[in-house]
Amino acid sequence: MAGGSTSSGMVWLAFALMTVASWGLYGILLHNGQTAMADPVNGRYKAFLFVGIAYFLTAVLAPLLTLVIRGADWQFPGGGMAWSLVAGAAGAVGAFGVLLAFGAGGPPSGVMSIVFAGAPVVNAVYALSTHPPAGGLGAIRWPFFLGIALAALGGCLVTLYKPAAGPPPRPPAAQHSTVTAADGSHRAAGG
Repeated sequence: MAGGSTSSGMVWLAFALMTVASWGLYGILLHNGQTAMADPVNGRYKAFLFVGIAYFLTAVLAPLLTLVIRGADWQFPGGGMAWSLVAGAAGAVGAFGVLLAFGAGGPPSGVMSIVFAGAPVVNAVYALSTHPPAGGLGAIRWPFFLGIALAALGGCLVTLYKPAAGPPPRPPAAQHSTVTAADGSHRAAGG
């Protein structure tokens, strides 16, 4: 099996589902961060700065520690470094695009539905163009094309027909405590 071992069983699926969960929450969390910056003009850029810090902590320090623990050699072939930098830039540009879409008024659920429905389509088209199947495009079975169409249609439908949000939760009512006086009368505490 290219890129992995069959001896690992279904561990890959657990990691894939971890990615689904984290990327599925990404847009909502990013929008929350942008809003919580309380800066309508520059909040998205401030949020993106902290995304970069999180990337540094997660994508620089964690692999460095892993490489040290594993006693890896420190040889980095040029091609591997170049493609990895391009991949990182593509991810960062995508994250920035999400923030710009929010800033342009895109709702988080709509933006993320389009992103996550469109990304597999782009991936499939790119993979087919760089690694065409044996026998050409005519050798591709119809369920593959149906899957691409359904992914695109699903992203469109989720964006167009998302249920309207309910009213924001009301803050809890202020608690009024009363004090009973020695004569049995009641008055507000502190008053």
